[in-house]
Amino acid sequence: MEKKPPWILPIIIFAQFAGTSLWFAGNAVLVDLQHQWPMSSHSLGYMISTVQLGFILGTLCFSFFTVSDRFSPRIVFFACSLLGAISNLLICLVSERLDLVLTFRFLTGFFTAGVYPVGMKIASGWYQKGLGRALGFLVGALALGTGLPYLLKGANQTIPWQTVLLSVSGIAALGGILMMLLVPDGPFLIKGTKFNSRALILIFQSKGVRSASLGYFGHMWELYGLLAFIPVLLADYVATNPGISLNIPFWSFCIMASGCIGCAGGGMISSKIGSATVAFIQLAASGICCLFSPLFAYAPAPLFLGIVIFWGCTAAGDSPQFSALVAKTAPPALVGSALTIVNCIGFSLTIVSIQLLSTLSAYINHSYMFLFLSVGPMLGLASLWPLVCSER
Repeated sequence: MEKKPPWILPIIIFAQFAGTSLWFAGNAVLVDLQHQWPMSSHSLGYMISTVQLGFILGTLCFSFFTVSDRFSPRIVFFACSLLGAISNLLICLVSERLDLVLTFRFLTGFFTAGVYPVGMKIASGWYQKGLGRALGFLVGALALGTGLPYLLKGANQTIPWQTVLLSVSGIAALGGILMMLLVPDGPFLIKGTKFNSRALILIFQSKGVRSASLGYFGHMWELYGLLAFIPVLLADYVATNPGISLNIPFWSFCIMASGCIGCAGGGMISSKIGSATVAFIQLAASGICCLFSPLFAYAPAPLFLGIVIFWGCTAAGDSPQFSALVAKTAPPALVGSALTIVNCIGFSLTIVSIQLLSTLSAYINHSYMFLFLSVGPMLGLASLWPLVCSER
């Protein structure tokens, strides 16, 4: 068997990290952009929800037209990285128009659908053994990438917001170029099945797929609500403790990036105790953080930061395990379609949870906002339990 070049996985991981850094780029510079808009109270919710909507529609379009089967997935990855980078950069030219900013954020999300899922397909073309571990690193790269814009902003809080967007776009384009030049199509790359709407019926008819899917939906309800409002959580802590000062963009990055540890660590442990067990433990841990979140504002700063980093780690860490569970329990001929539909429903729920928190933020104390995210983990744990029992 042909030996894999040693740079294949590191390049795929970097390219995935670079491309997904576009996801929260608009959020990282939102404070700067808000000064130019007459109505900005709900702009945080709109900024991320439009990206989610773009990703949902992009995933459906890419799947329905079997884009990564008709063309080499590395070419698709390169093109979408470049187009996503351009969409992100064009915000600099239309920053005074909220409607146009949201349009380009939507396009950024649409093209990200050709980065995140396609990157996993590229990896599957190179890895049969150890694919679960490889996917753990790839989803970890997503967690790290989403926090990158906050790191750039936090490293120098006086940096112009345009520079942040330019840097993120440049990194995303670089990732696409490296994928195109250094990662040829793998020896195990096979054409996937066409999108099949029957997979939607299977979600409700197959017990295994239903358990994995409902668990994933609960996970997604919490995850992106948390990620979108991490800066609000940190700002509320500073407001409650006047003597404490935090670099909010930097710590936002740390919390988001901690998901990388949860994904990679969970991927390695899952081979020993099972994906359902790993997902259950992490979902339970993040759910407990939701329930106790009103108390976090009264903790000493080191303890507070430790807790919220742990929260970010566990909230994101079960993502690859849910994907593995859906793939494992779905009929082999419909795995691709089942994953597509489950992801689309999951990301649709994130729009609801994000807009809910955005609305609640105007009416209740921010310390209590995250209590509403606990509904997702609680329902997800109940649905996931049968799969946990089957692994024993």
